[in-house]
Amino acid sequence: MADEESIFIGASRKPDDSYQRPEQLLLKYGNRHGLVTGATGTGKTVTLQVLAEGFSNAGVPVFAADIKGDLSGIAMMGEDKDFLVSRAQAVKLDPYQHQQFPVIFWDLFGEQGHPIRATISEMGPLLLSRLMNLTEAQEGVMNIAFKIADEEGLLLLDMKDLQALLANIAQRAEEIGARYGNVTRQSVGAIQRSLLILEQQGGSHFFGEPALQIPDLMRTTRDGRGAINVLAADKLMMNPRLYATFLLWLMSELFEQLPEVGDPERPRLVFFFDEAHLLFDDAPKALVDRVEQVVRLIRSKGVGVYFVTQNPLDVPDTVLAQLGNRVQHALRAYTPRDQKAVKTAADTFRPNPDFDCAKAITQLGTGEALVSTLEEKGIPGMVQRTLIRPPASRVGAITPQERRQVMTMSPVAGQYDNAIDRESAFEILQKKGQAAADAAEAKRQAQKSASQESGSGWTIPGFGTGSGRSSGRQTVAEAAIKSVVRSVGSQVGRALVRGILGSLSRR
Repeated sequence: MADEESIFIGASRKPDDSYQRPEQLLLKYGNRHGLVTGATGTGKTVTLQVLAEGFSNAGVPVFAADIKGDLSGIAMMGEDKDFLVSRAQAVKLDPYQHQQFPVIFWDLFGEQGHPIRATISEMGPLLLSRLMNLTEAQEGVMNIAFKIADEEGLLLLDMKDLQALLANIAQRAEEIGARYGNVTRQSVGAIQRSLLILEQQGGSHFFGEPALQIPDLMRTTRDGRGAINVLAADKLMMNPRLYATFLLWLMSELFEQLPEVGDPERPRLVFFFDEAHLLFDDAPKALVDRVEQVVRLIRSKGVGVYFVTQNPLDVPDTVLAQLGNRVQHALRAYTPRDQKAVKTAADTFRPNPDFDCAKAITQLGTGEALVSTLEEKGIPGMVQRTLIRPPASRVGAITPQERRQVMTMSPVAGQYDNAIDRESAFEILQKKGQAAADAAEAKRQAQKSASQESGSGWTIPGFGTGSGRSSGRQTVAEAAIKSVVRSVGSQVGRALVRGILGSLSRR
C-alpha cells in the first residue's frame, strides 16, 4: 500500500494469476522522469489520473494536459461503480476511499479554464521560429529582431509588438544589414505572413499579459496537498505546433527559474506531457537536443517529466534513456512498425523470468500494464504485470457547470482572466513614426512657405508674374515648371522622413 514515501500504483500478478504484490513509485525517485505508453483505450488516462492523485496527496503539485476532457473528473469526488469496486478488491485496496482533489483549470484560449499567457520575449526566437516553421534565413531575421529590441529598449509582449518591430526593421534593412547581416524584405514578409497564420490559429490569445507566474503552478493547499493544474487541450490539439511549443516553453521556464535542489525527498513539481509525439514529429535536431537537455537537467531542479503517448517509438532514444519509471499498457502488433514498437518496449524493461515481456505486451487487458519503477539506489525494478488501482476521484469528464464552479473557487480567480495591454514596442514605434511624420510635414510646410515668399516676384517673359495671372488657364510651360517643383519637394520630403526615422531609432 501507499505510504508517505511512495505512491501505490497497483498490484502485480503472481504465477497463479492472482494480484497480491503491491507496485509502488518511490517519491524520492519521482523526479527521475517517466513514460506511460499504450494503444488507445488501454487505460493510459486512468494511469495518469492515479499518478496525479498520488503526487497530490504527497504534497507535490502537478501539471497535466487534458486532451479529451477525461481528466477533468479528478476535480470531483469519486463514485462507487461495479468495475472500480471489483478492481479495488483485486488489488487489495482496502479501504477504497473516494476523494476530491484541488484542481486549477487552465486554457490557452480562456474558455475552459483561466487563460495562460506568455510574452513574446519569454518565448524567445528559437521557439517562435519552431512555432512558425521558419527557414534558416527567416530564423536569422527573427534573432536580429530580438537583438534590436534589446538594444533599443523595445518590450515585445504581444503579437502586434513583434509585427511592428519587423515592419520597422524592413524600413531600416540597409542600416541593420550593415551591422548584423543581410535582412531582406522577402524574409520579413514571410515572417509576417506566418505571424498572421499563427494569429488566426489562436496565437493572439496566448501572447500577452498578464503572463503566467510559475509559482501559481506550484501551489499547495492548507491540508498539505499539491494543486493539480489541468490544461484544457482539446481545442489546442487542433494546432499541435502551438501545443508542443507551449509545453516546451513551460519546461524551459521551469528550468530557468527554479533553483538547484539536487535529489529531494519528493519532487517539487511533476509535469505530465500527453500526446508527447507532437513535440518530436518533424522537429529539427536543434529542438530535439533542447528537449533532451531540459529533460536531463531539470531533474536537479526537483521537476519530474512524464511523457504519455501511444507508442514508445514516438520518443527519441536520447530522451527515452532519461526516463526511469515506466508504465506500458497494451500494444497491438498488426504492422511491422507495431511489432518494432513491441520489441522496443520489451527491450527497455529489466526482464522478469516469470513471463515473456514482448508477448505479454500484446495480451494485456484494459487497466493492466507492465510496470517498472526505480528501486533503492535508483536501480530499475524487475518488470511486473500489474493491474492499475482505481482512481479515488471521478472517472470521466465533468459538466460545464461543475467546471465553472471549480474556476470560481480557484485561488487564481480574477488574476489572469482580463488581458492587460501596456505600452510596449507597438506603441513606442507608433509614436516615433507619428513624430517623424509630423516633423517631416512641418519641414515641408516651412519649405513651401519659404518658396512662395521668395518666388512671389518671379517674372517669366511672356507668362506674367508668379503672384497672379489674368487668365485662369495654365500653359504647357507653367505645368512643366510646377511638375519639376513638386518632384523636387517630394524627394526632399522623403529624404527627410528617412533621416528622421533613422536618427530616432538610434536613440
